[in-house]
Amino acid sequence: MKTLPPGSTIGIIGGGQLGRMLCMAAAQLGYRCFIYAPEDRGPASDVCAGWVQGDYSDADALAAFARIVDVVTFEFENVDPAPLRQIAANAPLFPPIEALEIGQDRVREKSFAADCGGRTAQWAKVDSKADLKRALEAIGTPAILKTSRFGYDGKGQVRIQALSEVDAAWKALSGAGTLILEKMVRFAHEFSLLVVRDQRGNVSFWDAPENVHKDGILATSTIPAAPEVQQQVPAARALARKMAERLNYVGVFAIEFFASGDGPVFNEMAPRVHNSGHWTIEGAVASQFENHIRAVVGLPIASTKSTAPQIEMRNLIGADADKWLEWASDALSHLHLYGKDDPRPGRKMGHITRLGGL
Repeated sequence: MKTLPPGSTIGIIGGGQLGRMLCMAAAQLGYRCFIYAPEDRGPASDVCAGWVQGDYSDADALAAFARIVDVVTFEFENVDPAPLRQIAANAPLFPPIEALEIGQDRVREKSFAADCGGRTAQWAKVDSKADLKRALEAIGTPAILKTSRFGYDGKGQVRIQALSEVDAAWKALSGAGTLILEKMVRFAHEFSLLVVRDQRGNVSFWDAPENVHKDGILATSTIPAAPEVQQQVPAARALARKMAERLNYVGVFAIEFFASGDGPVFNEMAPRVHNSGHWTIEGAVASQFENHIRAVVGLPIASTKSTAPQIEMRNLIGADADKWLEWASDALSHLHLYGKDDPRPGRKMGHITRLGGL
């Protein structure tokens, strides 16, 4: 393990809002960030020290990028891991590529969670319409057919209420490669765990937020979660710790769970900082972004303790961001806008975090 001194350069794959917030956290600690992305600018371009435009599939360009930075991390998982191996050959890369490979494939992540002792919804791999019909007959309805890779914010999913809907569901997603059918879980609450593991193997958790989704997109994350959620957090943390250790993980990751009558049900993992952890910027002693930077440069983890008894993070989706003056006028709210120009429906334009009970 090597601790990088302030003034070192962190390379970040991806230049969206997560990259933006990572850059800001790194600057506070005295580090510079260079972004690698296919676009010529993005939310992170306002705050990074350098921007390298290149395709995510260009192994030579990625290798060249790795040679001008001291360590590399990534802000999202929808990128082919094969070219990233050129980065690992030229600079340290955190989190490990195996975590990326698992986190971007629903079949692999469900299997990995089960191997670590976690409980998942009933599921089946689907490669043909016949597979889908057999899986529905075995699992039952209602169920959700999803792309195994590259789905997020409710995209790449079709709900199936009856066996008669097989043809329509297969037509909707059949061109997306391997699919996965999941039995819909009966649950009262959704929650996520935000986990950080440093290069020394130390693991820490933030308070678990209760999450509410609207149209497949996270709407709010709230601390404290309902008592029914808090009762299930210890079991969820035990699973997360085992997953982190088995992967030799370095950095922050998130796991989303359903709180069911039989305990926490693993939904999916994200091997990166996560939308449901944005509240930690003002709501924790050290945010998920600060601790991710700390982990990848070799610093110790800072405190994950919450700074207020009541915290709510609300995403600003599409035209919600047009109310910026209203949000900014609330003395207990912190407004974050991501610098995006097009407030189209379903697009995350920013968020607000409100600290209450102080």
